Amino acid sequence: MSPFKGRSGVRRIIHAAGYSLAGLRVAFVGEAAFRQLLLLNIILIPTSFFLPVTRSEHALMVAVCLLSLIIELFNSAIEATIDRISLERHPLSKNAKDMGSAAQMVGMIMIAAVWAIILLG
Repeated sequence: MSPFKGRSGVRRIIHAAGYSLAGLRVAFVGEAAFRQLLLLNIILIPTSFFLPVTRSEHALMVAVCLLSLIIELFNSAIEATIDRISLERHPLSKNAKDMGSAAQMVGMIMIAAVWAIILLG
């Protein structure tokens, strides 16, 4: 059992929410890509409310937008972990960072594909 896992119940939820908000704050302050994706979400999500789509299509359009933020948070966490381990250039570190970036690219393609299929299909 981890010594960091001592809380339970409501206290655990409150502390977890605090850690989550701290993570969002760090991402916003320190990651330009996160801020750019947040801006894209601020534009796309409200726009989706004005489009003639079904509720299911609307939910899907919003979900893929939010997924891009989730992917960016994981990508930033991977990069921070790699940098914490070592700042020296290493092929495995490059692979990890490149795969995180590739995940974000796939997420962006997914946004474009879902929106295009719904709006043009």
